[in-house]
Order: sequence, then C-alpha cells, then structure tokens
Amino acid sequence: MKRLEPGTELDGFLIGDCAHSGGFAHIYRVTGPALSFPLMMKVPRMSQSDGSESLVSFEVEKQVLAVLGGPHVPRLVAYGDLAHRPYLVMEWIEGKVLSAFLEGDRPSFETIARIGAALARAAHDLHQQGVVHLDIKPANVILRPDGVAVMIDFGLAHHSAYPDLLAEEMRRAVGSGPYLSPEQVVGVRNDPRSDVFSIGVTLYELSTRELPYGTPSSTHGLRRRLWADPIPPRALAPEMPPWLQEVILRCLEVDPQNRYATAEQIAFDLDNPVHVTLTERSRRLRRVKLGQRIKAWIRAGGLEHRQVQAAAEAHAASDTPVVMVAIATSHTNDATQVALRKAVERALAEDPQSRLSCVTIIPPTPLMTGGNDDLSETSIHRQHMVRLQAWAQPLQLPAQRLSYHVIEGGDPAKALLAYATGNPVSLIVIGSPPAGSGLIGPRASVAARVAAEAPCSVYLVRAQAPFKQLERLLATEDRTATT
Repeated sequence: MKRLEPGTELDGFLIGDCAHSGGFAHIYRVTGPALSFPLMMKVPRMSQSDGSESLVSFEVEKQVLAVLGGPHVPRLVAYGDLAHRPYLVMEWIEGKVLSAFLEGDRPSFETIARIGAALARAAHDLHQQGVVHLDIKPANVILRPDGVAVMIDFGLAHHSAYPDLLAEEMRRAVGSGPYLSPEQVVGVRNDPRSDVFSIGVTLYELSTRELPYGTPSSTHGLRRRLWADPIPPRALAPEMPPWLQEVILRCLEVDPQNRYATAEQIAFDLDNPVHVTLTERSRRLRRVKLGQRIKAWIRAGGLEHRQVQAAAEAHAASDTPVVMVAIATSHTNDATQVALRKAVERALAEDPQSRLSCVTIIPPTPLMTGGNDDLSETSIHRQHMVRLQAWAQPLQLPAQRLSYHVIEGGDPAKALLAYATGNPVSLIVIGSPPAGSGLIGPRASVAARVAAEAPCSVYLVRAQAPFKQLERLLATEDRTATT
C-alpha cells in the first residue's frame, strides 16, 4: 500500500507531511474536526519489505489507546479498520522527544533526575490502568513544555484485561533489544517491573551516552543480561553522584524482586536524593570479578527457569478459559462456517467468562519481487484478518473476549496444535472431516489430526444440509421409490 500524499483526504482528515517513518508505521500531520489540540495519523507499513508484525502492533495499539486516559498518553480521536484503510488518529504531542537529550552536551544530573522522575510517574500511571508499556526508550517518550512525560507507541504493550496478541502468536522476545528486561527476553510480558528495568536503561544512557548491554542483535546477545552486570555508570561518568548510580543499578537488577517494586518509588527517590539509601551499588566503579560472574551465570539458569515456569503457570492457570475456533478463511461463506459459528455460540454461552480466539493457518508467504505490495506478507495477512473479523462479527463479542490470529504454517494441523499447546485453550472448535475419514495415519485430515493430538477438548462440527436442499433430496428419493 502506497504512502499517503499531502493533500489527500481520508475519512474527513486532511493529510499533511509525513513527519516520521518508523519500523512499523508512518506518522503524518493531519487536520480534521475542530479540536483544541493538533492531530497526527499513524498508518501501519504494508509494503513488500514489511512483515505482518506491523498489523499485530496496530491492533494492539488501537486496543490499548482506546481504554487509556490521562496526561501521560496521547488522546485517541479516530481509527480506520483493516477492511478499508487501517490508521490511528490521535493527539500530536507538542514537546521534546527524550532522544533529543542524547545529542550535544549531556544534561546535568539534576536534569536527568528530573526527567527520570517524570518518566517514572508516567509509567506508574500506565501500570495503575493495567498496562505495561514494554517498549520504554528515549524515542518513545515526549516531555511536554510543563515537564510532564507522555508515553507513545503502544504497539508492544500488554493490557491485563485484553488478550495478549503478541504473546499468543510469537514465541520470541519482542521489543527494542537494548531496553528489554531479562524476563522479556525469556517471554514474560505481564510484569510492570519490566518497565522499571527499561527506565534504568534510559537513565544509564542519558547519564553515560552508553547502553548498559550494548545493541545486541542475536538471541545469545540478548540473553547476556540474564547474568552479566553492566559497567557501573560512575566508571563512565565519574562525576555522577552515588545516589543516582544507586537508583540506576537498582532498576537494572536481573531479578525483578531486587528492583524497585513500583515506578512510583523510582520517582520518589529521584525527587528526593537525600532519602536514597546507599548500598554497595552506589560505590561500584568496576564490574564484578570473574568468579562472581561465573556464579551469576550459574544462578541465571535457575532464575530463567523460575521466570519461564512462573509465566507458564500463570498462563495455564488463567481464570479466563479460551475457546479456539479454526477458520478456513478461504471458505468463509460455506455451510461449515455457519455451523462453526453456532457451535461457538453454544460453547461461549456455557461460560460467560470465556473468550474466543479465532485462528486461521495460511501457507508461508513467498518472497515477492516486482513491487506488488498487494502480494506482500502484510497485505496477505490483512486479507485473512478481515475475513476472520467478518466471520466473528455476528457474534457481537466485546474486544476483551475476542482475538484474531493469522499464522503461517506449512502444516496446518501442526500449527493449530502448537497454538493450542502454547496458550490456555480449553476447547477447540473445528470443522469435522467427511464421514468415514480415519482419525489416524499420515493422510488424516487436519481436523482428524487435531482431534487425535489436541491437549484439550475438541468439538468437531459437521455442517447440516440446508433445509431446501434436504427437501429436494427427499423428493428425489420418493420419486425413485415409486418408479
């Protein structure tokens, strides 16, 4: 899909210049209905070179911004759906992006503390509303002229009341490598203390012009933070006051239990440095010795296991049962899909607290050349996402009880089973194979394999013949009998 040209009108909004092009979206200045604040439009990237993550990120941000409020987030004004043109129109935040403080001379440590306190207060406000940002970094924070910090870019966020689309689809660390917390690296996405860690990385960078764990691009590089300690910031900036190093290194503790319990506590310490309790952290001028690092590496194995195990147990013990329905999005209008919808209605009616996960499996998207964006991975995923939404629309479920997943896989049955195993699915609803089909063997249907190997209950649905078709069939049988 081509970028929008200045002067284009979209749903009553007049497109201005493209102010920024990021990894997942383009940002445009726009004008529209008379409001007391300026506007911007965020449009997900959907060209050949873009992956489907941009669509998942778009859905997450739309979902989160729609329920967030307060001075620390931009106000959501309007959004477009995937079927026509996906976009988000929101408040344009006037102020200074935090990354601008990384240019030129380093700010004073008093200024850095003031910025950090504003950032921590913004993070705490999000946490109070049930949201973990999970992508805090200087480029995603804007300071208003009055010093209030505003968080932007919620495409990777987690909301406690909504399905976690990223966690359910992706089994890898998602986020900006230098700022990821250790638990994010191993797949934990629901801990507000992950934002505490990212605040620590941001303060470290503002203070030293370095990143505590560099810019890792591999899984191995990311995992070093599970056991390696960073160079103490005072070794890079000797004039840093000990109390500020104490705050930063406490934020950067590997074990979340050793960090600040809340972002609000960070803000208090940065606002009141005389009250900061100084420990051994404040005195460090070099990394720990080799022997201690080896011990930390050994401990990290147990810590990682506990983190992964805790996340898995929390996931499996969710109070919200999940009904997963497998939709063949290439046949959304046939009788089987109608029967599937009725079966899902019955299943959801049995437990009003349950939620629905609509899943379709598509073949891996081939690498296309020739500039046809309609054949890009993002565009193909978008088409199937629209079909899933159309299938579920008659159910009239609230967003908190519904999620959509387009998953690439060469083996549909294997992909469906992997999704059901990795998520707290209590029931799979899937179209039944034809009567007489075997339930085992290499040539078994997708539904038969799922039924045989699923880790939960499976509801096989076979469409009934339409009533008029059944009447014609009976009439034909009667005429045959009388001749």
